[in-house]
Amino acid sequence: MKINSDKGIEELVLNITPLIDVVFLLLIFFMVATTFLNPEREIDVDLPLADSAGAVENPPEEIVITVQRDGRIFAQGAERDRDGLLSLLRSAAQHDPETPVTIRGDRLAHHEAIVGVMDACGTAGLFNLAVGTTTEERGG
Repeated sequence: MKINSDKGIEELVLNITPLIDVVFLLLIFFMVATTFLNPEREIDVDLPLADSAGAVENPPEEIVITVQRDGRIFAQGAERDRDGLLSLLRSAAQHDPETPVTIRGDRLAHHEAIVGVMDACGTAGLFNLAVGTTTEERGG
């Protein structure tokens, strides 16, 4: 008996177009999601507790300065020395003297480090200052 192998058999084809679509959608999702990251929130700091603290509904463009426990200062996502901080603050003051500045000081940071940041803001001409706090209780 002769079997004709040319007729009646379909060639299997793997269609990868839907797979490519899914990969591109994932790529777009991750690209958009990373633009929403706030570099200031990535710096680990234990904020002090305040009962009246609340989230600002429509925050203006602001400078967030983080003072860590060991006295290191971060602004715009990068560690700054006093001269670098003053340069950043003076630039912001020249652009808009009403630029809000939020100082996020670790609750165990030395008072001197936070006052130094406040002094740098005053020297640069920025007086719209706020101190970052949290209402969340911490265990331990």
